[in-house]
Amino acid sequence: MNLNNPLKLAISIVLSQLAGIIGSIFTVTSITTWYSFLNKPFFNPPSWVFGPVWITLYFLMGISFYLIWVGSADAKKKHKAMKIFGVQLFLNTLWSILFFGMHQPWLAFAEILLLLTAIILTIKTFYKINKTAAYLLAPYLLWVSFATILNLAIALLN
Repeated sequence: MNLNNPLKLAISIVLSQLAGIIGSIFTVTSITTWYSFLNKPFFNPPSWVFGPVWITLYFLMGISFYLIWVGSADAKKKHKAMKIFGVQLFLNTLWSILFFGMHQPWLAFAEILLLLTAIILTIKTFYKINKTAAYLLAPYLLWVSFATILNLAIALLN
């Protein structure tokens, strides 16, 4: 991995973590109130699991983005890949606002389907530029796939 630009690496990681921080503003206030009163499926993880998982995923996303940013691909390909990454990052944050902030599990479910699509497009686009960058997003795709099922289950149960 090319670590020749620590400033770009730091920006990439902070940018990704910032999406999580914004989302957590809406999440934290609902965990002990609205969310705690929802009917949840048997496979709902304990609340303490989500923080460490997301911090790790945002870290991996940041490294993935960095590899594209400093990579040797032509500028047009990199710009397209970075825009798609930005879209999925925005959708990631929006989900927290819809689900936890607005208490809209069905709307959040519709939106998370868009997020899954954006993650898949990001991985496909990154793969053409840097395979490692694409592979670093695999845990994110798996977790959001699980979150999609969890979101649907919560919507159905409530």
